[in-house]
Amino acid sequence: MASHKIDRITSDVRVAMADILRDVKDPRVSKMLSIIKVQVTNDLSYATFYVSAIEGKEMTDSSVKALKGAAGYLRRELGSRVKMRKVPEVRFVADDSIEFSAHISSIIDSFGEGVNNDEENS
Repeated sequence: MASHKIDRITSDVRVAMADILRDVKDPRVSKMLSIIKVQVTNDLSYATFYVSAIEGKEMTDSSVKALKGAAGYLRRELGSRVKMRKVPEVRFVADDSIEFSAHISSIIDSFGEGVNNDEENS
């Protein structure tokens, strides 16, 4: 299958799943859950969603556990929103990239504060 076709399908699946996750009522699933990356296999058997919550790693893990339990429902919803001959089995993986990037940003900000303090002292 052509790479551009898989890319288009991956994009459609990502957009549809983002809409579905906004409608999930389970309190274990974070309202601030972001889909970081999506990988769809070439044979369309599996779609792996890498998700991260702004609230931190614990909330991300809780959300992933709840989403794994609702995988059948989410797959059915995905099939109804994206017209495909074969709807991939959904998998969810916790990704801490949002928390990591916030940590890196705070480190960079702390260096900036040190520079400003040095300028004021001279």
